[in-house]
Amino acid sequence: MTQVSRYGHMLKVSVEKMKMTVVARFRVTGSVLQDTIEGEMLGAETTLEIESPDDPARVARVILNAERGCFVMQALLRPVPITTATILNGAALARE
Repeated sequence: MTQVSRYGHMLKVSVEKMKMTVVARFRVTGSVLQDTIEGEMLGAETTLEIESPDDPARVARVILNAERGCFVMQALLRPVPITTATILNGAALARE
């Protein structure tokens, strides 16, 4: 929603009110006791409710740009490398 406000301002499209509903689906398989646990995201659905006096085509342009400029959406659509580290009591924790 931040990007909608930002790009709406840039494109001079008035956004009077908006509400975003996000439904994410996840699944966990395996066992913690056997070190086989695996979580995965199965999908996400978003619904954006927006109120604007501007032309629907101009609002659609804002939404298109907002989706393209959304860091979270883009990270899900085009996965990026992730690095992790754990510090235990001030020292790096060795992991398999």
